Amino acid sequence: MLDMEMAMPRTAQASVPALLPIMGSVFISFLIVGVAMPVLPLHVHQGLGLGTFIVGLVAGSQFAASLVSRVWAGRHADGRGAKHAVATGLVLAAVAGVLYLLSLRFVSAPAISVTILLLGRALLGAGESFIITGAQAWGLALSGAQNTGKVLAWMGTAMYAAFALGAPAGTVLYGSFGFTAIALATTLVPLAALLLVAPLRRVAPTARVRHSLTKVVAAVWLPGLGLALTSAGFGAMTAFVALLFAARGWTVWPAFTTFAVAFIVARMLLGHLADRMGGAKVALTCLLIEAAGQALLWLAPSSLIALIGAALTGFGYSLVYPGFGVEAVRRAPAQSRGLAMGAYTAFLDVALALASPALGLIAAMSDIGTVFLASALSVLCAAPVALRLKGTR
Repeated sequence: MLDMEMAMPRTAQASVPALLPIMGSVFISFLIVGVAMPVLPLHVHQGLGLGTFIVGLVAGSQFAASLVSRVWAGRHADGRGAKHAVATGLVLAAVAGVLYLLSLRFVSAPAISVTILLLGRALLGAGESFIITGAQAWGLALSGAQNTGKVLAWMGTAMYAAFALGAPAGTVLYGSFGFTAIALATTLVPLAALLLVAPLRRVAPTARVRHSLTKVVAAVWLPGLGLALTSAGFGAMTAFVALLFAARGWTVWPAFTTFAVAFIVARMLLGHLADRMGGAKVALTCLLIEAAGQALLWLAPSSLIALIGAALTGFGYSLVYPGFGVEAVRRAPAQSRGLAMGAYTAFLDVALALASPALGLIAAMSDIGTVFLASALSVLCAAPVALRLKGTR
């Protein structure tokens, strides 16, 4: 452990190339989320004939499972090592794909099929939790806490690059082979990612003192609240933008790709800003951009305007997570950064687990466009949180 401490000044100088193998594993892992993103709502709504509330419930179940497992994932990364956490998540994701396949045997009984699908989404949520929490803890161990914003930004870049490429790939697979192709990809892709993770250098567990969950949550709850409020925009994109574009006769996949490309560009060009300028200041600016994008999606008279809204949403949301994340890590105990990132990201899971079904109810009671008005208002409610954090730096 002393050797680990002596190595920290050297590893703190690690740059993006040191993170590339971990980013590669995140990219491959999240392809399975990307391919399902534009087609899962269509499979549930059109293939199984179920309503928008169930669409939101299926989408939200993944985030609910992520919430339940996020703290467990953080403790696992701190106690057994970040690499072990990532590998565990990949195995869970592959099992989720098997449940996707099983659900297709009961398409003639939609209630049974969607129940099995919900279980698969729950396992995928747990797997996602272990993968991204482990990858973040791994990156922080290599780069040091002073590069928190960079680590979170680049891990997110890998994730959203997977969304950008996965969305059109999922649309093609679904159009050509149906949901079976999505289920097979969900089973096989995580196993391929395991092959990439296996030879990577592990980092030693960091948990020398086991801090209580209550203490860590108390440190990160205010940045977490800001993250939760801004995540409504992300929830609206993942669960309902496909239905919005389909209802208006527009091609679905460009919405996801535009969102993800804007997200990636912002992180590549501006991912360092939260470390240099302060997380709260960056989060405040970007949440306003995100809210403007959601409002454009609500009002969009054409696909071009809607795609501009998707781009603004992706660009704005891109730096909200690392912005508030810098504030969370700054407040958390150094030996519990994995747990801190798990607890912080759990606020996102709470928001998405609740927001997706709630937005589905809004769509059922009004129309699909109103979902984006509601999410824009939620994002704006995070502005006072960012101002509070900015004032306490």
